[in-house]
Amino acid sequence: MNNPQPALSPIPPTNDQQQTTNKKPFFCHESSYVDDGAVVGAGSKIWHFSHVLSGAVIGEHCNLGQNVSIAGDVKIGDNVKIQNNVSVYAGAEIEDDVFLGPSCVLTNVTNPRSQINRHSLYEKTLIRRGATIGANATIVCGVTLGRYAFVAAGAVVTHDVPDYGFVVGSPARQVGWMSRHGHKLEFDESNTAICPESGYRYQVSGVGCQVSGEEGAPTVTCISIGEDEPLPPEHSAGSKSYRELKQ
Repeated sequence: MNNPQPALSPIPPTNDQQQTTNKKPFFCHESSYVDDGAVVGAGSKIWHFSHVLSGAVIGEHCNLGQNVSIAGDVKIGDNVKIQNNVSVYAGAEIEDDVFLGPSCVLTNVTNPRSQINRHSLYEKTLIRRGATIGANATIVCGVTLGRYAFVAAGAVVTHDVPDYGFVVGSPARQVGWMSRHGHKLEFDESNTAICPESGYRYQVSGVGCQVSGEEGAPTVTCISIGEDEPLPPEHSAGSKSYRELKQ
């Protein structure tokens, strides 16, 4: 007579299997966690060793690299790319199409002290559509980075950056303007510049017409496509590197 075989306990599903079983519209690596109460949009990907806390809202088609932490109450738009080793703390708001480079830092208290509880005093940082923050840059809280602003690697930003503004150094200073495709703009006598990659035309207006100051500072606008319009397919994929275009 055969002895009955003991019933086997079911193997608990991995995070990846749970995403499939629950038909969640985003990917989360099995080493990462998305807390209950967090919202992650369709097509987004969360890679190794990352944590999205309850209350966070992440848009569609975002990409979070390894070791990324998103605090509760943080709002992130669509098509945002966050590279490895980035923490986005409470108080930050990130609009669509933003790029956060590896190990960049966003603070949320200007004068932190371990002995002083300032949890109710987190300062807001707004990163507007299409802005880029380079690797290892620091954004001191309470500032706004304008649309398509470009923060160079290692810069320390302590003041607002205008739309298309290009800043470098510590503390960061504006040294020019960057196109939507990430190329420094050279304006001619008519205050017009052409992006070498896309061919889009840009106009600078206002006092000085070169770098941003205080009241009455110059502004840059793209006159070929609206700042809030998506790029057409023919301008959405690069074909030459930055250095190739400079040759």
